[in-house]
Amino acid sequence: MLLRGLNRLGLTLRAHAAYGSEYKNLIKLGLPVMVTQIGVVVVSFADTIMVGRCGTPELGAAAFVNAIFMVAIVMQFGFSGGLTPIAGALFSSGDSDGVGATAKAGLIVNVAVSVAFTIILGIFYFFIGYLGQPAELLPLIRPYYLVMLCTLVPMAIFNSFQQISNGCTDTALPMWLVIGSNILNIFGNWVLIWGKFGFPELGLLGAGISTLCARVVGMSGMVAVFAWSRKRGCYREGWRKNHGVELRGRCSKVWKTSYPVMFQSGIECFMWSLGGVVSGWFGTIQLASYQVVNTIAQLGYMIYMGFGVATSIRVANYIGIREYGNAGRIATAGLHLILGLAVVACAVFVGLFRPLVEIFTPDMAVVAATGPLLIPLVLYQFGDAVQITYVNAQRGTGRVKPLFRMAVLSYIVLGAPFMLLLAVGFGLKNVGVYYSFTLALMTMALTLALYFRKTLRDMPAKGEK
Repeated sequence: MLLRGLNRLGLTLRAHAAYGSEYKNLIKLGLPVMVTQIGVVVVSFADTIMVGRCGTPELGAAAFVNAIFMVAIVMQFGFSGGLTPIAGALFSSGDSDGVGATAKAGLIVNVAVSVAFTIILGIFYFFIGYLGQPAELLPLIRPYYLVMLCTLVPMAIFNSFQQISNGCTDTALPMWLVIGSNILNIFGNWVLIWGKFGFPELGLLGAGISTLCARVVGMSGMVAVFAWSRKRGCYREGWRKNHGVELRGRCSKVWKTSYPVMFQSGIECFMWSLGGVVSGWFGTIQLASYQVVNTIAQLGYMIYMGFGVATSIRVANYIGIREYGNAGRIATAGLHLILGLAVVACAVFVGLFRPLVEIFTPDMAVVAATGPLLIPLVLYQFGDAVQITYVNAQRGTGRVKPLFRMAVLSYIVLGAPFMLLLAVGFGLKNVGVYYSFTLALMTMALTLALYFRKTLRDMPAKGEK
């Protein structure tokens, strides 16, 4: 009996030690990604603050355009995320040529997808006037929309190299490039929105031009590092050798691994974009307050995503060497960290909600309209934390096709009708929009957690194909 107890104690201590090691690994990988994501939040905060100071119409126009483009941006980012498990598995097995070849194939496919998005949204531009938005916003919406259209391809190029870097456990490089481009973006906003240093005062259009310039600079930095840095020389050889039939095969693999992630991300984001359109049905104040709270909500989402990406990388590394028990432990460790961050985010939202809102807009009508959104904002954080953990863990396995079906069920079949019922049917307006997010995210979280466990059980053992 005593020996059995000691054995159990030993197993427990080893399990705790293993989790402690995984926490450290996730924090080491996740912190640079989190800083990168916080940088995105800071720019979003700065854009909203600066545009909000131009006036409530400008804030509403930015909310509408950003709601539309967020779908394409998130889908592009999701598509590039399909490179992480491929690069992570190749990196963990020491295949440098394979990493370089995947980088080339990934760039080609990601740019092709981005060009397709650019064409689709370019056509959509001619139908903006039929979406029921306030007429006074259309002169502000149209030029801002066209500038944002030009940012999609530079973003796709940056994302491709970023995910290859992440898969090879180098999350610091993208962090520094994003920080630099974000500083440029904020400075450009100040110059172009209010006309400093002899530049014309462009208002909302200036914010769009600044964003375009920052994204081009970030893309250029990422390409330059891959092309000339000594550290990435081992990958350039695989890039050069990858052509013809091999290149087409790798492009096909990238597509098959990436498109389910893209559609899952796009469907999720579609619900938030639909929320922006629905909020606009109730006037500029409802739309502007929705934009302000969405910007604040990014504080939680982007921080969770940093450790979600780290979870994906570590799961992919273990899948590459077929250590599935460790992959499961990584997902659990990631869940612990991300739920802890969700508690912190909720405390910040509850304690600082009104001051945060007042940073973005001086319009007291908009401030008052944000108040009822606090409770649903807090409620959906925990569903968001769980689904971010397991969607990234599932991406790390490379078995991503079911993500599309899960997203359709959670966001289209359940979430969107529930949104319309609450917002329009019950007259809750943008408050109903926010409550619908909780149902959708909790459904997605549950289905993802169950499917990830099933995936690990179905994985082939070492020596099997």
